[in-house]
Amino acid sequence: MAANQEATRKWWDESRAKFELFISQLVIGEISNGDPEAVKRRIAVVEDLPELALTDKAEALAAKLLLGAALPQKAKADALHIAIATVHGMDYLLTWNCTHIANAIMRPKIESICRAAGYEPPVICTPPELVEE
Repeated sequence: MAANQEATRKWWDESRAKFELFISQLVIGEISNGDPEAVKRRIAVVEDLPELALTDKAEALAAKLLLGAALPQKAKADALHIAIATVHGMDYLLTWNCTHIANAIMRPKIESICRAAGYEPPVICTPPELVEE
């Protein structure tokens, strides 16, 4: 976990300016958990980012991801992360969730379901993968 946190800090310091960043209420909820001082620091970093809305289209796509077995039923929040990024036309979905989101086995199923629903999915990746040299 410490290595992931360091890689994220490095990406944030060295690469974030190369991208237009967005956030969702789901992410805000996730980073609002834990040590109160750490929560304050995380919220301060993202407070000016534009927020992507959880729309009916995103909820419908998330349901398709779950029903199509791209993600297990217990991963509803993960399906929503993917769906929100997809319906808003994001180029990338940056995550450390390698269990259900940035997972090489699940990624083709996720992409197939998104495309079948009429959307081009974002490139799903971790911070070290989203670096321009």
